[in-house]
Amino acid sequence: MTDWIAATRDNGTLPYIIIDKKAAAVLVFDASGKLQGVTPALVGVAPGDDSTPGVGSKELSKIGPAERTTPAGRFVSRLGTAAGGENVLWVDWSTSVALHAVVTGNRRERRLERLLSPSPVDNRITFGCINVPANFYREKVGPLFRRAGGVVYVLPDTKPLETVFPGVLLHRAAAGDAPRTGASRR
Repeated sequence: MTDWIAATRDNGTLPYIIIDKKAAAVLVFDASGKLQGVTPALVGVAPGDDSTPGVGSKELSKIGPAERTTPAGRFVSRLGTAAGGENVLWVDWSTSVALHAVVTGNRRERRLERLLSPSPVDNRITFGCINVPANFYREKVGPLFRRAGGVVYVLPDTKPLETVFPGVLLHRAAAGDAPRTGASRR
């Protein structure tokens, strides 16, 4: 993924983030592609790569567990304000998915402990948003995305990488590195 972004300059002149849902990790890059930081993340409780139609307009209490996905894809993202005045990076405005500092209001969810866990298995807890440590959001995401926003790439859970990002397959083919079995490689 990083090779494709660098080779094609798909991010243009903007910083970018790669969210690896399977590894429960967020990687932040400046506009030139230099890695600025990596952190564990919390993602949607339900595996999957598509949002349920209309989920962005539902109240949180009306969103069922199967609808709590973090959608895969390429998103042009900007900083903004969410309900309650919280600063967030809007990943997909239409589905109300944002990247923001970890929410700790419900102690039973143990979100801070989940971030520190060595296994990504317990990092599936959100309604679809991406939660990162507060200091990472404040020190890495905010400064890079403040001026003009950026691009967020959310890697898929279930679909092949090339289905979500067709340019990756073209880049691999041009480099003579196309997958032999059709399986996704990251």
